[in-house]
Amino acid sequence: MTRTEAPATTEESVVAKLSTLDRFLAVWILLAMAIGLGLGRVIPGLNDALAKVEIGGISLPIAIGLLIMMYPVLAKVRYDKLDAVTGDKRLMASSLVINWIVGPAVMFALAWIFLPDLPEYRTGLIIVGLARCIAMVIIWNDLACGDREAAAVLVALNSVFQVLAFGVLGWFYLDLLPGWLGLGDGEHLDISMWKIALNVVIFLGIPLLAGFLTRRIGEQKLGREQYEAGFLPKIGPWALYGLLFTIVILFALQGKTITSQPLDVARIALPLLVYFAVMWFGTFALGKVIGLAYDRTATLAFTAAGNNFELAIAVAIATFGVTSGQALSGVVGPLIEVPVLVALVYVSLAWRRRFSTGRRLTAAPQES
Repeated sequence: MTRTEAPATTEESVVAKLSTLDRFLAVWILLAMAIGLGLGRVIPGLNDALAKVEIGGISLPIAIGLLIMMYPVLAKVRYDKLDAVTGDKRLMASSLVINWIVGPAVMFALAWIFLPDLPEYRTGLIIVGLARCIAMVIIWNDLACGDREAAAVLVALNSVFQVLAFGVLGWFYLDLLPGWLGLGDGEHLDISMWKIALNVVIFLGIPLLAGFLTRRIGEQKLGREQYEAGFLPKIGPWALYGLLFTIVILFALQGKTITSQPLDVARIALPLLVYFAVMWFGTFALGKVIGLAYDRTATLAFTAAGNNFELAIAVAIATFGVTSGQALSGVVGPLIEVPVLVALVYVSLAWRRRFSTGRRLTAAPQES
């Protein structure tokens, strides 16, 4: 996927400028989900076999898919421009408040509102709300023409806070707060800081380092113009290939569980749909109100709405077991998140023209 500069005043649909691969992204993702669910359902033992291929409790096939997905996007980041992002106090402060105060609180409230009689699913949803996105948001942001440099900084910021705050927030929302509010006995979340740090290193550290070194060495060997015009378009499509592979594996792992409990999935899905809508639309509106440019508003919205499903599933399984209701909530997370955030990519692109032409706009993608 490549980009070219486009006048901010153009009335031509940004979606129309997407490559064929990008334009039908929703179709490919729905197809990947269907294939994964089908494979997990019809091939006996496939989910167990895939689940056994792991390192430190992290699914190796999913890790490979996420690394392939993230690397091309992080190789596109202009690392020499990161200081312009860290100096944007509105963006940085908004991201921290939304991700680590608003997001978990919204999910806690929705979990109790929609699932008051289902404590296992409720706990699983709260864990999903605590696991802020550090991986897949990179590609949603890129597809929506968000600010790549801002996405890299905010994802790194989320990673640091994830290591430091996940356990504390888990204790607060699952153990302390329910007792304060008279909602019953809380749950104890047994997860070590080391496991969270390992998750961050694998899903962010490795592709971030690879992307940085590729950009640094590529510009030295080829020059910036040839690197961006010649090399990046060659590796760009691999981001979507990695995304589709990850979705197939993820849903193959949990296909039988999802298809055998449709009513439970529907109960879990409803608060998730409300959560993604509230977080994305609310944050997008906030970005516009505080005067952020379109590209940084899109980045802020997608980093707020996305969740680290791999961490949420790993924590739920490690604490409550692979067949637990908490684990099922984690699995349903990406089942809802993936198609919803794909749809929001198109909403974001359609709203791009509503921003003032005087503001900085990230260029639209063109046919590649």
